[in-house]
Amino acid sequence: MKLKLTTLPLLIALIGSPLASAEEKHDHSKEEHAGHDHGKEDDDHDHDARKGPNGGTVVESKAGFTIEVSVGKDRKARVVFLDKELKAAALEAQSITGIAGERSAPVKLTFAKGKDADANVLISDQALPEGAHVPLNLVIKTTADAKAVSEKLELHMH
Repeated sequence: MKLKLTTLPLLIALIGSPLASAEEKHDHSKEEHAGHDHGKEDDDHDHDARKGPNGGTVVESKAGFTIEVSVGKDRKARVVFLDKELKAAALEAQSITGIAGERSAPVKLTFAKGKDADANVLISDQALPEGAHVPLNLVIKTTADAKAVSEKLELHMH
């Protein structure tokens, strides 16, 4: 019986502690919560994320390469491979395919090398879906026989 009496408070403390710490970020009641917006506090993305030479999002892959993903005026995704100094690297045999948008209405993308001033840019064949926040899953091969690497990100179009 004594074991049950000491175990019960311990069990209650263990179950209650995550609930108590969840309230640390919110120092107000649910009623007070309805009257304001958390703004940056609950923001899913970082507006101070590192920007590339073209103003796009820099993605450092665990596979050892770095890319910049940006969106053109035609809403087509643009990918540039970057060197260690975050400068555009020459395209060689890199290839990218991708899927953009929500799972309920995905848009399949194929990327092709740009021309002239965009010679080091891979540009999607289709425009990205409408919306301010577009999920993007890229499948990247750095050489023709390299293992494909998947990079997931969300493009913020504002």
